[in-house]
Amino acid sequence: MRILFADKFPAAHLEEIGARGHDCVSAPDLTDDDLPAQLPGVDALVVRSTRITAATLAAASELKIVIRAGAGTNNIDKQAAAEKGVYVSNVPGKNAIAVAELALGLMLAIDRNIPDNVAELRAGRWNKKRFSMARGLYGRSLGIVGLGAAGLAVATRARAFGLHIHVIDKPGRSTQTAAELLALDATLAPDLATLAARCDILSFHLPAAAETKGLVGRALLAQMQPGAMLINTSRGDVVDEAALIEALDNKGLRAGLDVYAGEPASGEGEFHSALSQHPRVYGTHHIGASTEQAQNAVADGVIEILTAFAAGKVLYCVNGLA
Repeated sequence: MRILFADKFPAAHLEEIGARGHDCVSAPDLTDDDLPAQLPGVDALVVRSTRITAATLAAASELKIVIRAGAGTNNIDKQAAAEKGVYVSNVPGKNAIAVAELALGLMLAIDRNIPDNVAELRAGRWNKKRFSMARGLYGRSLGIVGLGAAGLAVATRARAFGLHIHVIDKPGRSTQTAAELLALDATLAPDLATLAARCDILSFHLPAAAETKGLVGRALLAQMQPGAMLINTSRGDVVDEAALIEALDNKGLRAGLDVYAGEPASGEGEFHSALSQHPRVYGTHHIGASTEQAQNAVADGVIEILTAFAAGKVLYCVNGLA
């Protein structure tokens, strides 16, 4: 197959795919607008953040499969792909540990004011009194919303910190997930509002979907305890940003965010956001999945999908064709 990699992909894995007889084209600097002109003759397309629109797919005369090198596929028009007979596959779960590590890092950073500590020291200011006011995480209650691979990875690591795990009592969970929650001694809440009212920290690990858009709005934020912590390493549109700013100002909430509404699609660029620049927010640049370990694991998953597809089998299809 002729395979176009429209985002950065590990060189060693590109070599491995090429050694299997495929023609690999690496073009990590392509913009969304540049991509359509590169698609004629391409059988498989591998992307991370590059947007795949209906217009892009219309230019792909021989395209058979689009692989998202990661879990979320909200940057791909899956319906347009299905109408064109193009499979869309993802690589689920491979970056869960990286996301969990960042989520725990944000909790620690907020509690211990780590970024402000660093900034003050670099500015030549010593203020031990100000930075000795942390509450500590041990014994606090952590509510986890979304119990996929990332949510469970957060729960496992948070339990090791002595946090008490709280989740929504959702029917139909797998036997394995139920067993993991039992091992973690997780407390079940009947609904999201109750979970928010009980917990010192809420951490969100949800996909982008119609039912999750704006889920963190005024009604939910009103249920959170004053001074509570909100972590979002999932998708920016889960949060109503105006409502969160109000809660930060009026309720003393603190937030650790890796994702935002309207964030740049490219790796670099200007980004001005009232939420990301709020003094009660510690933010990162949508890097939850961006560790070397995670990217190598995802690349292994891409190779698995490509190898199976070349043999006539479609793995992890998310647009209803398989």
